Amino acid sequence: MYYLPLRLRKAKKSHQNLKLPGGIMTASERSPLLGGHHPNGSSSSRFSAFIKAEGEPGWARSLRFLFLSSYFNLFLVFIPLSVVSHHLNWDAGLRFAFSFLAIVPLAKLLGESTEQLSMKLGETLGGLLNASFGNAVEIIVGVAALVQGELRIVQTSMLGSILSNLLLVLGMSFMSGQIFKDEGLFQETAAQTSSSLMTLACLTLVIPAAYHSAKAANHPPFNKHTDDALNILSSLNSTLDGKPPAPGDGSKAGLLLISRFTSILLLLVYVIYLYFQLGSHAHLFNKKKKEGPNGETIEEEDDEEEPNMSMIAATFSLLTITVITSFCADYLVASIEETAEKYHIPKPFIGVILLPLVSNAAEHVTAVWMAAKGKMDLTIGIAVGSSIQIAVFVIPLLVLVGWAIHQPLTLYFADFETICLFVSVLLVNLLVQDGRSNYMEGVMLVTLYLVIAAAFWVS
Repeated sequence: MYYLPLRLRKAKKSHQNLKLPGGIMTASERSPLLGGHHPNGSSSSRFSAFIKAEGEPGWARSLRFLFLSSYFNLFLVFIPLSVVSHHLNWDAGLRFAFSFLAIVPLAKLLGESTEQLSMKLGETLGGLLNASFGNAVEIIVGVAALVQGELRIVQTSMLGSILSNLLLVLGMSFMSGQIFKDEGLFQETAAQTSSSLMTLACLTLVIPAAYHSAKAANHPPFNKHTDDALNILSSLNSTLDGKPPAPGDGSKAGLLLISRFTSILLLLVYVIYLYFQLGSHAHLFNKKKKEGPNGETIEEEDDEEEPNMSMIAATFSLLTITVITSFCADYLVASIEETAEKYHIPKPFIGVILLPLVSNAAEHVTAVWMAAKGKMDLTIGIAVGSSIQIAVFVIPLLVLVGWAIHQPLTLYFADFETICLFVSVLLVNLLVQDGRSNYMEGVMLVTLYLVIAAAFWVS
């Protein structure tokens, strides 16, 4: 859902000093003397102050900001329609459409609640919160599909989220940001680090596909027998509708072992990346490039923002919206099978194209708008950062969740899907390595996305 780098840079430190007319009050000055009573009163009064959000934006202001800050919230009307249509068993197309549109505002509200809460928790806890809820909609939809055994929907929706961020969002942002000027600037070091991590995630999907191809032909990888080569080629499109491409040719056990071991490693890499981004090399992500008045390149620090919601209001809204989203996601997944059959829509197209568009709609608009305002570092954070979170955190997490609930989800995607991801990551790597962007690069990215969408439509 929302991009990780900007959120983490916005996170407030929980140990900030309080400025008073007489100077600065430190933590030690607020401590009780000689074991006396706390100056703020009893535990009950402090809890009451927390609930009332004293010293923070009130409940009315918090909820007003949450529900009136975006036109996306007009789609909230589809939430009750989604519930009613599911329980009254309306037409599958209506059930799918209502649930589809209901998730659009919920994704936006989840992002706002997570961001507001992370500002109050401090840098470390805020980072962990964003790691958990940064792509909450994708996780909720993935778990709902996983529980129902729709493993192909899990895989294609995760792949589609990565492709839509890397190609569609980044491409449209380059086009909108540089349509009236020569080029945009961004931090190439941070962008290259992020794109390199995306390359690693892509390669972890290539290896299971290569293993399956070799295992399916029942020979060492470099055997040159013609019939074996034909067997490998014939397996390139071996994807069963509605089922995972885990074959019954003896490679399934190996694929499960490779996928689960790789998922654990990727989660460890993601934790290290968080430390790299927040701690040891935070300066790479805190600075952004812009063009000076005389055409020179200058760097400036990110501005911190004041929260618009209290901590208790943000926490309550985050939990409530997560529960509502889980129900809408469950209704959405339950209607996919019947919708695909009745309206002749390929299920891979639903997973790769339609689901990512609705779950990422809010951040798509944000990325394009920020690029139009010349904030290219922000756009890179949205597109590449969100893709990293899905590839290195969400997909491995779902593999391990599937392991826990006895669903054989693997990192073996269909070979065609793996190739699409590989060429997309390759193109993005080539375009971001110089730290500059222009509208022609955006045209290239969007063109590749449309080609991939057409290929999945006829799949």
